[in-house]
Amino acid sequence: MPLPEPKPSRTLRHTRRIELNGYERDDGLWDIEAHLVDTKAYDFRNHFRGGIPPGEPIHDMWMRLTVDDSLTIQAVEACTDYAPFPDCPQAAPNYQALVGMRISPGWTDVVRRKMGLAGACTHLYELLRPLATVAIQTIMPLRKRERDPGKRPPLLDTCHGWRADGTAVRELYPTWHRPAKD
Repeated sequence: MPLPEPKPSRTLRHTRRIELNGYERDDGLWDIEAHLVDTKAYDFRNHFRGGIPPGEPIHDMWMRLTVDDSLTIQAVEACTDYAPFPDCPQAAPNYQALVGMRISPGWTDVVRRKMGLAGACTHLYELLRPLATVAIQTIMPLRKRERDPGKRPPLLDTCHGWRADGTAVRELYPTWHRPAKD
């Protein structure tokens, strides 16, 4: 169900498109890719690029994480095709610092501490959380593993759907189900 129609009239000013894809590679690794594009619906002037017409990207950035089954990053590719400042594309190589890191809870905070703010690109950094989610959604359903009912489910209490008093936990992991508190 889409959002209800807004009551006041409105004018589109900014669009951000993010596309993420997960690929299984022939060598047993996985490529998780993100593409971010920001555009305006009006002409505006940028100090470094001059006039930017409607629909021309302000930001056009890509990132690929190559990971193994344990979600350890084996390789990183990042690039910036469009940016508002000339120095922006120079941040992309700094993401090589992710190689060897494992995607796990809190990993974006670890990345921020490791890279700092000035060494990173805000927009590429923002892609790390959905890249992690797509990595998990790409790899985990295809990994051959049996559910061990005695082992704590890794997603327990990570969202509303996986809460300990919810339907999914009650049905899939009854040992870990806790009745809702009144």
